[in-house]
Amino acid sequence: MGVPGLERSLFSVVFVAFWWMLLHSAIVFADEPASSKVSSAAPDATTSFQQESDAASPPPAPKWQYSGFVDAGYLLDFNHPANHLFRDRSTTFKVDELDLNMAQAGVRKLASANSRWGMELAIQAGKDSENFGFSPTAPSVCGSDWLRHFGLADVSYLAPVGKGLTLQAGLFNSFIGYDALYAKDNFTYTRPWGGDYTPYLMFGLNVSYAFSKKIAVTTFVINDYDHLAHPNRVPSVGGQLAYLPTDHVTFKETLLYGPHQSNTALEFWRFFSDTTTEWKRDRLTMAFEYQIGTEKVEAPGNSRALWMSAQLPLHRIVHGPWSVTVRPEVAWDRDGRWTGSVQLIKAATGTLEYKLAYRKTTTITRLEYRIDDSRGKDGGFFRGAEVSPGVIALTPTQHLLIFGLIFGFDSQ
Repeated sequence: MGVPGLERSLFSVVFVAFWWMLLHSAIVFADEPASSKVSSAAPDATTSFQQESDAASPPPAPKWQYSGFVDAGYLLDFNHPANHLFRDRSTTFKVDELDLNMAQAGVRKLASANSRWGMELAIQAGKDSENFGFSPTAPSVCGSDWLRHFGLADVSYLAPVGKGLTLQAGLFNSFIGYDALYAKDNFTYTRPWGGDYTPYLMFGLNVSYAFSKKIAVTTFVINDYDHLAHPNRVPSVGGQLAYLPTDHVTFKETLLYGPHQSNTALEFWRFFSDTTTEWKRDRLTMAFEYQIGTEKVEAPGNSRALWMSAQLPLHRIVHGPWSVTVRPEVAWDRDGRWTGSVQLIKAATGTLEYKLAYRKTTTITRLEYRIDDSRGKDGGFFRGAEVSPGVIALTPTQHLLIFGLIFGFDSQ
């Protein structure tokens, strides 16, 4: 059985475009001056606005970038559950054992005015690749066992429209959420609850345009809220407004609307909003994120499900390679549609980080403590030995002491 509908078509496009670009790159590299291979660099379109072209400066030569990393961690759980599980989590869900949480290797080429086609391809493995991207209430896509090993697989094109209209198709980073899938890209080793239950990746199409250095707009069509879930064949739609009122403040509002049940009638569509504000200056970064999602559930009574979460991370570079982060957060799954459990979760995380950059490598060491408190009809965390075959008692509070080590390479 193949990957149905939209997924099959988009992966065909990505596969063909990827091989075309590999063949085309031989010509690009042959014509590129040796000096430009070292000095040229294209801007990262995923994290910055499209810059206005400078007529006095020639556009940079296209550049292929290669990267990879390994991420290992040990989560010491003072509850010592027999099943070694951090309950209701999709990342860093194993405790009391040393795990390879993620390993990834990838290649990318950014689209630019000088070379309008771009692509990203990343392959991944590890514990964190086993559970994320799935839904607790919907079936999985066919082929999900191998699709989960793709971290990125997309092609992009920078169209010569105004300041540059960027089109992207395939599997790309999500527009929802402050935190990324990979711990190396975040301030803390473990992700917040709002991160684990919103998309880390999206599968579909997106179009983005920067009206100025302060305002950018993106629209997208994706296969589902969770890219490895397949509740129906109707895509979801959404968009994002990114606004930089000052050089130190970034505001983003992202909306998503679409069906996440087998019944695709409009009354059962899920609406989701993610609002983030980040203030960054010198050695201090502070952010606030608020999420709210709701949908009417096709079940007796047709009740309306509700999800809300918020976090307030504060990151401070203390001196040189040393930094600290604190992150209070709260998440409320009133009806159990997101986590699979009816619960109100309050959590706090503190992280001490040492980051060492050497040539093209980066080594990150983190020591982290977090406390989670889950209350509600289905709330709680696993504790101790089995009380009966296959059954482990629950307790409302969990304390974790976490050791993380990440080693990465990037050709850029």
